Amino acid sequence: MGTSDEEIDRLLGKLTPRARALLLDGATTWRTRAEPALGLRELVMSDGPAGVRGEAWDERITSVLLPSASALAATWDEDLVESLGGLLAAEARRKGVDVLLAPTLNLHRSPLGGRHFECFSEDPELTGRVGAALVRGVQAHGVAATAKHYVANDSETDRLTVDVRVDERALREVYLAPFEAAVAAGVRLVMAGYNAVDGTTMTANALLSDPLKGEWGFDGVVVSDWGAVRSTEDTARSGLDLAMPGPDSPWGEALARAVADGTVPEDTVDDKVRRLLRLAAWLGALGEGEPTASGAARAGTEAPPASRPAVAPRERALARRVVAAGSVLLSNRGVLPLDPGRLRTVAVIGAHAARTRTQGGGSAGVFPPHEVSVLDGVRAALRGRARVVHVPGPRPDGPAPPLGHDACTDPRSGLPGVLLRMLDADGRELYAERRRGGRLLEPRLVPGAHTVEVSARLRPRTAGRWTLGVAGFGRMSLALDGRPLLAGDFPPPTDDPAVVHVNPPAQYAGADLAVGQDALLVARRELAPGTGRATVVSAAPPAPDAAASPAEAARAAAGADAAIVVVGTTEHGECEGYDRTTLSLGATQNALVRAVAAANPRTVAVVNSGGPVELPWRDAVGAVLLAWFPGQEGGDGLADVLFGRAEPGGRLPTTWPAALADAPVTRTLPADGRLPYDEGLHVGHRGWLRHTRVPAYWFGHGLGYTTWAHEELTVPPRAGAGEDVTVRVRVRNMGARSGREVVQVYLARPGSAVERPVRWFAGYAAVRARPGESVTATVRVPARALRHWCVRERAWRTETGRWRVLAGRSAGEVPLVADLEVVGPGSG
Repeated sequence: MGTSDEEIDRLLGKLTPRARALLLDGATTWRTRAEPALGLRELVMSDGPAGVRGEAWDERITSVLLPSASALAATWDEDLVESLGGLLAAEARRKGVDVLLAPTLNLHRSPLGGRHFECFSEDPELTGRVGAALVRGVQAHGVAATAKHYVANDSETDRLTVDVRVDERALREVYLAPFEAAVAAGVRLVMAGYNAVDGTTMTANALLSDPLKGEWGFDGVVVSDWGAVRSTEDTARSGLDLAMPGPDSPWGEALARAVADGTVPEDTVDDKVRRLLRLAAWLGALGEGEPTASGAARAGTEAPPASRPAVAPRERALARRVVAAGSVLLSNRGVLPLDPGRLRTVAVIGAHAARTRTQGGGSAGVFPPHEVSVLDGVRAALRGRARVVHVPGPRPDGPAPPLGHDACTDPRSGLPGVLLRMLDADGRELYAERRRGGRLLEPRLVPGAHTVEVSARLRPRTAGRWTLGVAGFGRMSLALDGRPLLAGDFPPPTDDPAVVHVNPPAQYAGADLAVGQDALLVARRELAPGTGRATVVSAAPPAPDAAASPAEAARAAAGADAAIVVVGTTEHGECEGYDRTTLSLGATQNALVRAVAAANPRTVAVVNSGGPVELPWRDAVGAVLLAWFPGQEGGDGLADVLFGRAEPGGRLPTTWPAALADAPVTRTLPADGRLPYDEGLHVGHRGWLRHTRVPAYWFGHGLGYTTWAHEELTVPPRAGAGEDVTVRVRVRNMGARSGREVVQVYLARPGSAVERPVRWFAGYAAVRARPGESVTATVRVPARALRHWCVRERAWRTETGRWRVLAGRSAGEVPLVADLEVVGPGSG
């Protein structure tokens, strides 16, 4: 998996300057260019922090779906995350993928960030540690990982053009820190973001050269985010190595001409090609010889439209285990765990219970082989033991869901699903196929294709006014039984790839449908340059009476031994390409929880979201369990927690406000194209402490099924500047059940000569103990936690003198305090 620098140079010498330049942009959307003269095959890339989609958006090509990145960080378990990296690598190899475009190392700067489910945490140290673990797990199996999006790409509003203004010290200590950790872990690629930093777009920014390639010694490939390269010469002269996608990027022939006329130096291009060849060599994609099994799988340009084999029991068990490990028990008034032996009837309430949201929206989405909802998991756990009653409650706010195969049939075959046809300009059929549902992001293009048509025979189970829709861009129409419902031209308001190709907005119309009377729905959209080809057809039955739903749910809860009410966000609220405007779950969902809690004190509220939401009823329910976006095995993993088969292992990776107005950092909207990070170092719990505000739940918070006493903190009397510090914390399990505790260590520097947070996270260790047993957690505080970036000297420095070490179970609960003397070189 390696080739010497001498061999790389020998191969480079086989190519003309033009041939070298042409290697540096994509051959297709997901592939790099091949070069037969070097024995270099194409490298295949794929999105997928929570799963490996592969090259095609096709629901028939399924992928194992893990919990969201925020849930992985909530495990505070690097060994577990590393094993998940191995699972992702196995998926990648099965799909013929060389490069996984993960992990996302941007921070939860503001709770309004729309893509937080794909990012780990608010804290640079925790993000760096979890991200490095995923990198190690992926790359240990011969698949390259990609640290993204370098750098300060922490919100979605105007993400293609936003100019982030951040001071040098905060940039170094907060936003660059997780990427430095990934480089130290050996990450093979770093992705440059869409945004600009301090006036220069990231694909041309000097930060790609230093600190990334210079100070940190990164010898891998810097790849652009998809479509982030918008010019030739400035990006080519920067530290960017690979422009994606291809073949029509601003590099290609334009870069070859720039090299020929001397505006881009040959040696600059040569360095980029060397990096690409080193990556290819590491992946086994360079040189003569028989293709490997995975290489053979990469032959051809499209994956076959066939589903994966059944998910192996080991993979399902691991995906289920991590659900429990990352679920966070926010509060518990003696309700959890529920004892199945004492239950006769359990009420499971809420639309999210039956249709649990397993993943966030955007380019990271995959098609799982199955999805276990909370309702499925509870029913399976209580089968033969207790009766489960489900009340759907009100429909969550948000767009109508895409047609599913269970709600319609293909009008040609009569089988479940929809009929997809590609038509020419005269309306003649070029090809047709049955598809499982109405979300068709990449209908197959054929010569002469002009119009995408999706038709389905609806079989309503509810009478009344239905909401029918078609999503996409360009000229679109929707008809029901031959009657036009809508028609118009809908140009894209943005060229954001996530919006154009993955999540286009829908146009809606209403229609009255009756039970027992099938109706033929036909959607069409014309294909035009710049509009993509994504076509999504949706249908939603009449919304239940918002006033009657809580009453119905309350009656079910009152007649049950326990109630489980599931509420959460929708793809309209948490999705790539958009930031959130509110943290509220909406009046209808909040009213539902209050009604259920008032009817039954043994009510568990399960929160199905990827990032913080307001929980105004949190003191009214018996327990609050944060499920995140739990992946395909979510319902079974959460049932393990609800019924005590597993302890909720999660701790919050991000501080949760009681109300949005309380959060120290809420700005995601640029002004005049600029987004100032005025808070500087004070992100997350640091900002809360600086403003002396109390959140609903602190960073690091999470309960288990036992209680702990933090008894003693042992700190060495002194440590040398630039040295790691080992801290020991003795804790005792005070409950009646074995459990796991995450012991957290924070630092403070009273009287510092430079600005610092009140305190900041510095390290952690997890311990397990039986009832009554005391154990000692050994926490390594890395030297980097004590250093600061000196802007004047442009160097790292560590203050000598008295430091404060604090230990506890969250950023807001640190009962143990000790002093540490940091001494300089030569001090006694």
